[in-house]
Amino acid sequence: MQQPEHPENGAAQHYIKHAIVAQVEAGLLAPQASASPKYLYDVLGSRLFAAICELPEYYPTRTEAAIFDRYAPQIAKAVGVGATLIDLGAGNCAKAAKLFPTLHPSHYVAIDISETFLHEAVAGLRQQFPHIAMTCLGMDFSSELELPNTIGRERRQFFYPGSSIGNYTPLEALKFLLRIRKSITHDNSAAQDRTGGLLIGIDLIKDKAILDAAYDDALGVTASFNLNLLLHLNRLLDADFDLSNWCHRGFFNPQQNRVEMHLEARRDVTVRWKNGGLRQFVRGERIHTESSYKYTQESFVALLEQAGFNNIQTWCDPDQWFMVCHAQGGA
Repeated sequence: MQQPEHPENGAAQHYIKHAIVAQVEAGLLAPQASASPKYLYDVLGSRLFAAICELPEYYPTRTEAAIFDRYAPQIAKAVGVGATLIDLGAGNCAKAAKLFPTLHPSHYVAIDISETFLHEAVAGLRQQFPHIAMTCLGMDFSSELELPNTIGRERRQFFYPGSSIGNYTPLEALKFLLRIRKSITHDNSAAQDRTGGLLIGIDLIKDKAILDAAYDDALGVTASFNLNLLLHLNRLLDADFDLSNWCHRGFFNPQQNRVEMHLEARRDVTVRWKNGGLRQFVRGERIHTESSYKYTQESFVALLEQAGFNNIQTWCDPDQWFMVCHAQGGA
């Protein structure tokens, strides 16, 4: 039998839902309409992104995986065995699971905004790796990174693959890295805390044609992934987005060093949602759904140093398309 919800928990959930609705509405009503990329990742969106990672055009996943395979002993030496591996944006947990045989984490903490999808993935991992303690956390780590007390402070190794940090502007990325470092160390950091760190994947600046294809594939899987955001907004806002009125646009903006994803109105359209919300879009008007900033090796290492990380090690593929970094977070 389901236990009655504690009144305080219900109030907290109501507050969170209200805050989400307010954020989404503010984005849709802004002069340049936008939606946070975190709303791309409902259950279906998470599965579509897993499919994107298998596409021939989408090089980041396989290039990053090849770096991990090629440099596994060096990466394992940098990270150390037996750590608490904290997987940010874990998704299907496949990337972290591939590291288990070399890193041998004592505790795996999977964090993702799509909690239902996450529990499914971790349930399978528990059967494969019964000796590893595992924890699921459904949370939006983009705005805060306070972990429960059940996650020990000693030897925290954060794992943020796939160049997901590119979804932040460089200033936001710096603030995010500062939050990670704070979560690794105490103000009065003990010696063992200094072994904590961050293992992160970074997409590097490259030819525009390669980047354009990676975010607008021939099969249209990325288009479906982007359009699915509108279905998610329909549920969040009780809105009436009609997918047939919208099309996907994905391209590299060299002036900003970022790939942009948009949803573009095919015709003049009015969208309505609960409590009288309304936005009129003219044909060709866009909703900005994601940015993915690209870095040079030097610029990202400088960002890590600015956030207070040290002992930074880097590994790249032969074409210099992608970089994996490990940095220690101790003082």
